[in-house]
Amino acid sequence: MTPRLRTRLACGALLALLAGCTWAPTLPLPTVASVDLGRYTGAWYEVASLPNRFQKQCVADTQARYRQTGADIEVVNRCRTADGKVEDITGIAKVVPDSGNAKLRVSFFRPFYGDYWVLALGPDYRWVLVGEPTRQFGWVLSRTPALAPADLDTALARAEALGYARTAFKATPQTQALD
Repeated sequence: MTPRLRTRLACGALLALLAGCTWAPTLPLPTVASVDLGRYTGAWYEVASLPNRFQKQCVADTQARYRQTGADIEVVNRCRTADGKVEDITGIAKVVPDSGNAKLRVSFFRPFYGDYWVLALGPDYRWVLVGEPTRQFGWVLSRTPALAPADLDTALARAEALGYARTAFKATPQTQALD
């Protein structure tokens, strides 16, 4: 990763995390009751998201891999940039106590952490809707590069029911795995 791109990623992530620290009156954002972290860890493909500054360099193949490391979860995010290069960044997630593992605090640049809340979870952990209390950030992730249209509709309908603008979610192209 080039120093310039690393700086841009750092600044973008910092801004996103700071945005999560601001207080804004919003309706409560319910999460799923519980998440089995053993089933949740592994590879996920981003199939839709709310566009955001800290991912603006990503044009395709945005993927995440989660791995338990003791009480924490290692987070590795990867994507393909416009010039065809693969960029990645590694962070750490901590479970929020008494959240049933449905709320995490994620950091790519400690000591700054942002909210990562599991808002809906498909059968057999095939897909997930992730967001945060201000509703500025949101992602639909899938275990496979393509999500069945009915499942995507279910996830986006849940996002809309929770106060997200459904039409603000944009599809993320998946052209190949980034292993």
